[in-house]
Amino acid sequence: MHKSLLIAVDFDGTIVVNKYPKIGKPQLFAFETLQKLQNAGHRLILWTVRSGKPLDEAVEFCKSKGITFYAVNTTYPEESYSPKVSRKIVADIFIDDRNIGGFIGWGEIHQLLLEDEKPLLNKPSFFKKLFR
Repeated sequence: MHKSLLIAVDFDGTIVVNKYPKIGKPQLFAFETLQKLQNAGHRLILWTVRSGKPLDEAVEFCKSKGITFYAVNTTYPEESYSPKVSRKIVADIFIDDRNIGGFIGWGEIHQLLLEDEKPLLNKPSFFKKLFR
C-alpha cells in the first residue's frame, strides 16, 4: 500500500460552490472523491476560513454527505485552536479553489490521487499536470 497522505481541503468554492456564508451546492464529484480518498486511507482536514456557526454548519453538511474529517482547521484532532496561534497547518497536499491556476476540479483530483492506486509523490507527471 502507498503512503497515507494528510490532505487539507477548503470548503467554499472547493467542496461546494461558493455562497459564503450560506452553503452552496456540492461541486461535481466532490463527495465521491473525498470518500474514495478516505477509503484509500488518506486523512482529510477541513481547512477553511469559516469559524463559529458557519464552520459548524459546514462540518455537519459534510457529515450528512458521508465525510467526517480527521481534523478541522488544525493539523491533528487533539490540537486546540486559539486566535493567538497561527492557523497555518501542516499537510502533504492542499486542495483549494485559490490555487495558482484555479481549482482543477474533482475529476482531475481523482485522477491525480487515486488512479491506479499509485503513490502520488512517485508519479512523474504530477507536477506537469498540476502546472500545465
